Amino acid sequence: MAQADLPRPDHLRPPGRGPARSEGSAGWLAAVTRIKPMQVIMRQADDADRRLERSMGTLSLTAFGVAAIVGAGIFVLTGVAAAKYGGPGIILSYVGAGITSALAALCYAELASSVPIAGSAYTYSYAVLGELIAWIIGWDLILEYGVGAAAVGSGWSGYFADFLKSTFGWAIPKNLTATPFAGGIVDLPAFLIILLITALLILGTSQSSRIANVMVAIKLAIIAFFIVVGAFHVHPANWHPFLPFGLGGALTGASVIFFAYIGFDQISTAAEEVKDPDRTMPRGIIFSLVICTALYLLVAGVLTGMVPYTRLNNSSPVSHAMLQIGLNWAATIISIGAIIGLTTVLLVLIFGQARIFFSMARDGLLPEVFSRVHASFRTPYISTLLVGLVVAGLAGFIPIDTLAELTNIGTLTAFALVAIAVWRLRYTQPDLERGFRVPHVGLIAPLAIVASVALIVSLPHATWLRFAIWLAVGLVIYFLYSRRKSNLEPAAGEAVSRYPSR
Repeated sequence: MAQADLPRPDHLRPPGRGPARSEGSAGWLAAVTRIKPMQVIMRQADDADRRLERSMGTLSLTAFGVAAIVGAGIFVLTGVAAAKYGGPGIILSYVGAGITSALAALCYAELASSVPIAGSAYTYSYAVLGELIAWIIGWDLILEYGVGAAAVGSGWSGYFADFLKSTFGWAIPKNLTATPFAGGIVDLPAFLIILLITALLILGTSQSSRIANVMVAIKLAIIAFFIVVGAFHVHPANWHPFLPFGLGGALTGASVIFFAYIGFDQISTAAEEVKDPDRTMPRGIIFSLVICTALYLLVAGVLTGMVPYTRLNNSSPVSHAMLQIGLNWAATIISIGAIIGLTTVLLVLIFGQARIFFSMARDGLLPEVFSRVHASFRTPYISTLLVGLVVAGLAGFIPIDTLAELTNIGTLTAFALVAIAVWRLRYTQPDLERGFRVPHVGLIAPLAIVASVALIVSLPHATWLRFAIWLAVGLVIYFLYSRRKSNLEPAAGEAVSRYPSR
């Protein structure tokens, strides 16, 4: 479709005298509420210079989701959440977080099948809720994925150091495994593994997904190993009292371990790189969430049954539980699984953030250089390289606890906005082709919003403050740079899109 033939939404028309950036509140409001026309969104996928390779099927996409979801939730957060908030009732925490994720997953599935473009909630918001909301959620996702990847990198470093020490007797000097805030110089293993994964992602999505498939298979086998071996050492007395901190503690635990469920929303960042996206996207999202929720419940039940919850407050609770019952050989095997599991999480987190950068740059909200696709690898190599370098720096020099605190609020905010978007899109574009439709959307979407907000309210106040600071920085960038550079910003007094026609 030629550019001049595209329909022009009312809020892309110049209000009164001049273009949308004209002075006055009407011009300002028109600029920040303008939406990205659906025709433009779909046309971008066919842009030859910025087209990503479609190489992933349902199996690869499901494995990609499992790669992201199964990791820090099982290997790091379960013990802390059980010891501080939920006790054995952490099982209910996972149920609550899983229900919230399932509600949001249905909304993601519909939007991903309707708008199969890289960018996840950012792209969906741009098409439905307007540019300012899209910028906020994109800025939010940059924080979520980047901080999450850095935190997982720090956790990977800890497991790797423990594995070398327990298996070979090699101890990495503390100066090279601790950040300056923890008495060291740099967390070198975290820094290096992130750079290695960045290089792998630049080389190509198909290569990355094949490696992820193998690592996911190994990871699932080791988790199954823990469940089977651990089940023979469960003492039901350890499940009493089941809710030592009450239902409120279980709810807080759900908000803390919600980090464990962020993987499925990263599946939608790969929408431009899957085959038959209207079918593959919903299947990949739902299949991966069902598999991971079942694993979480089994691991949480076995873990809290093996040892008292009061002894699980450490960064490696799964292998630590095996050590406490004298199964050192099993702890070594599980440590290997944790290293593999966290590696796959790192791969998907960095992949997701690079795609957010790519999408925002393609829209003009970030510098154009980040939307360039490598001629041979067909990957957004510049955005991937930038993301990898920044995340490696965060993991190498910032403590893991500081890194991890900001992730959940970003995820839950994205979930709420996606639920709003799918609900609104049903009324504004009822004839839009949808490969998957949320059943009873008038009930499911509001429940997803309420559940997400309930968990946000349960987060620590310090998290709100840090998130507010990050959001304020993003708004300054938007109003000083992105609003005027946007491809939807009118030029020469005419409200026309600057998107390429092909």
